[in-house]
Amino acid sequence: MDPALSTSQAEAPASNGSGKAGAPSRVCVVTLGGELFAIDLRCVREVFELESVTPVPGMASTLVGVANLRGTVMPLADLRPSLGIQSAATQPFVVVVRHGSQQVGILIDAVPEIRTIHPDDLLNGASRGMSESRPFLSGLVKIEERMSGMVEVQKLLACVEGVLN
Repeated sequence: MDPALSTSQAEAPASNGSGKAGAPSRVCVVTLGGELFAIDLRCVREVFELESVTPVPGMASTLVGVANLRGTVMPLADLRPSLGIQSAATQPFVVVVRHGSQQVGILIDAVPEIRTIHPDDLLNGASRGMSESRPFLSGLVKIEERMSGMVEVQKLLACVEGVLN
């Protein structure tokens, strides 16, 4: 897969959920430490190969620094500590997510695919106690017969914004 993923769907207005109730939705499937996570494709701006990270002193552990993306300073978040996944020595790719005017780069291992998910593949995470331990995961989605976390970009950006303030 081309690491510089950019889709016309990524330019569609971002939403805070997985689309209309009962309608299939498109997600970007990413891997973090061998685990799969899904991100609503309408919130994905692009994926790029990470060349370097500039650390910023005093940042919280979730934010690892910034990168230069064509002249734009992009804050970079590593979700592994928040998700209880061991940090890798290198994270070769970044997926840039956005909601409204806010955006952040998330360090990832790979983007295996873009996939269509159906409402019957989604499970509510609140009933499973995910909202306290993983506040930016809105639920679970079945991908390849495995349960994966559905990243709620609006909540993720709110968590990152709270760290920045």
